[in-house]
Amino acid sequence: MPQKVALITGVTGQDGAYLAGFLLGKDYVVHGIKRRTSLFNTDRIDHLYQDPHISNRRFILHHGDMTDSSSLVHITQQVQPDEIYNLAAQSHVAVSFEEPEYTANADALGALRLLEAIRILDLKDKTRFYQASTSELYGLARESPQTEKTPFYPRSPYAVAKLYSHWITVNYREAYGLFACNGILFNHESPNRGETFVTRKITRALARISLGLQDCLYLGNLEARRDWGHARDYVEAQ
Repeated sequence: MPQKVALITGVTGQDGAYLAGFLLGKDYVVHGIKRRTSLFNTDRIDHLYQDPHISNRRFILHHGDMTDSSSLVHITQQVQPDEIYNLAAQSHVAVSFEEPEYTANADALGALRLLEAIRILDLKDKTRFYQASTSELYGLARESPQTEKTPFYPRSPYAVAKLYSHWITVNYREAYGLFACNGILFNHESPNRGETFVTRKITRALARISLGLQDCLYLGNLEARRDWGHARDYVEAQ
């Protein structure tokens, strides 16, 4: 039986790193898309890295960008994936207020570009598509706990962009018959979480305060409430 091939956007992020490791453990061939930067940003996946010169690699990285249709179409055509996991996003809620246009371009139109790549390349009967949706869609939640029938009320440019990607995934499933699904994920954390997110911000500050390197920790909205899980469990659900 041939090995399954997966393509992961956002492979250098928390979820991407855990998902890549999980799929490699299931004998997948895993391709990941990473943005070109002047600094190395592969810390979370360095343990998975395989030199491009060795044969029979099962973990391959490609340079691409969610704002560039041509790169996404080219990579999808080259990889011919059985599964695409769209985990890439400008995912910082506060930053989305400062960079709303970029957030929309990467998070909303990025999903559309991948879905169009599947359609244009006539992969709709081969490729399954997973969109990382978010509990931020609920925003000003009308009920607690939320369900899939709870009305959406996004409260940030990030959430609004993710709402578009959520519904465009549904639309392509219904319009073109793609296997395309959303996972509405609530907050999930791990040691791989970025240092600007609240869990790492608190734990790093605790360590620094205990060592006398910092006196005080400043936080934003203390009234915010979230349900948290571990990212390793969430990627298994994905």
